[in-house]
Amino acid sequence: MNRGFYTIMAAQFFSSLADNALLFVAIDLLVTMKSPAWITPLLKLSFTLFYVLLAAFVGAFADSMPKGKVMFISNLIKVAGCLLIFAHVHPLLAYALVGFGAAVYSPAKYGILTELLPAEKLVAANGWVEGLTVMSIIFGTVMGGKLVGGQVSSFLLGFDFPLIETGIDTPPEAALCVVVGIYMLAALFNTRIPDTGCVYGHQERNPIKLITDFANCYGLLWKDKLGQISLAVTTLFWGAAQTLQFIVLEWANRTLKLTYEQSTSLVGVVAIGVALGAVLSARFISLRKSLNVIPMGIAMGVIVMSMTLVKSVALAYPLLILVGLLGGFFLVPMNALLQHRGHVLMSAGHSIAVQNFNENLSILTMLAMYSLMLRGHLNLDVIIVLFGLFLAGTMFFIMRKHAANQREFDSVALIGELKH
Repeated sequence: MNRGFYTIMAAQFFSSLADNALLFVAIDLLVTMKSPAWITPLLKLSFTLFYVLLAAFVGAFADSMPKGKVMFISNLIKVAGCLLIFAHVHPLLAYALVGFGAAVYSPAKYGILTELLPAEKLVAANGWVEGLTVMSIIFGTVMGGKLVGGQVSSFLLGFDFPLIETGIDTPPEAALCVVVGIYMLAALFNTRIPDTGCVYGHQERNPIKLITDFANCYGLLWKDKLGQISLAVTTLFWGAAQTLQFIVLEWANRTLKLTYEQSTSLVGVVAIGVALGAVLSARFISLRKSLNVIPMGIAMGVIVMSMTLVKSVALAYPLLILVGLLGGFFLVPMNALLQHRGHVLMSAGHSIAVQNFNENLSILTMLAMYSLMLRGHLNLDVIIVLFGLFLAGTMFFIMRKHAANQREFDSVALIGELKH
C-alpha cells in the first residue's frame, strides 16, 4: 500500500508540475504576441472549461478501468496539447486540450485514495496530495518563469545535435520541450501504480443516462448536511485561489514594479504558504474536527484586502505566505471531509466529478468576472478589495449555514460512518 501511495504522489507531482510550468510558458507566449491583459485570465478559463463540460462523463470513465491507466491516458492527452503549440495553434486552444486531459485525470487522482486508504487516513493523505500539489505549483510557477527567462532559455537553445535539425528556435519552444519531458516522466510513474482491485461493475455509456446519473449525484452531495458545507468551501477556495494567482501577477507588475520572471516567483510564495497550511492541518486536524477550520477562510479574505496597503516586496512576501497558509489550513480538512462523504454516498469517481464540476464552475465564473473588470479598466486596488470582501462574506455565510444545520441535528456525528 505504501509503495502504491508514494507512486501516486510522484505521478501527481510531476503531472501538476508540468501543468503549472506550461501555464506560465503560455502566458509568456501571449505577452510575446502582444495580447491585451484581459486575455491572460482566459488562458486558465480555457483550461477549466472541460472540467465543467465533461463533469457528467469523467467520473464513469475513471471508474471503468484501473485508475493508473486513466492517469496514463490523461498525460498523453496533455502531451498532445503541448504539441499543438509547436504547430502554431493559439495558446488558448492548445491549453484547452491540456485542460481536457487534466479533467479526465482528476477523478482518478483523488478517487484512488478512497480505494487505497481507510477513512481515518484521508486527512493525512490529502495533506500529502495538497502539499505536493502546492509544491508543484511553487516549482512549476518558478520553473515556467525561468524557462522563458533569458538565462535558462539561452542555455536550452544552446543544445545542438549533430546532423539533426530540431526546429527549436525560440525560448517558448525550448521551454515546451522540457514540459513535454516532465509529462512523459509522470506517464512513466502512472504505469507503476498498482491496481487496487476496486471494481464498480458495468459503467453506463449512454450520454443521457450519464447526465441523469451525474445530476442525481450532484443533488445527493448538495443535500447532504456535511457534503454541502465541505463542497461550498472547496468550491469557493479553488475559484478564489486561481483568480488570486492572476491578481498577484498583475499586482506584482503594476504596484511592486517587478519583471514577469520576478512576478512568477511572488505567485509561488502564496503556494509556499498553502503547503505550510496543508502540512499543519494534516498534522493537527482530524476528520472529526474538520469543520472547525471554517473561520480561517474569513480571516483569509480580510488579509487579502490588506494587499492594497503594501507597496514593498519585503512586506509582500510574509503577507502572501500568510494568505496561502490560511487557505491551505482550511482546504485540506474540507477536501478530506468531502471525499469521505462522497465515498459514503456514491462511488469515488462520481463524487470527485461533482466536486470538479462545482470547483471549476467557480473558477470559470470568478476568472470571467476578473477579466471583465480588467476589460473595464477598474482600478486594481478596487478589484482586490471586492475580491477580499466576497471571500470573507461567503465564508461567513457558509459558517452560519453549518451552525443552522447543527441546530437541526448533529451532522458531525455522521463523520466516519460506513458506505451506504
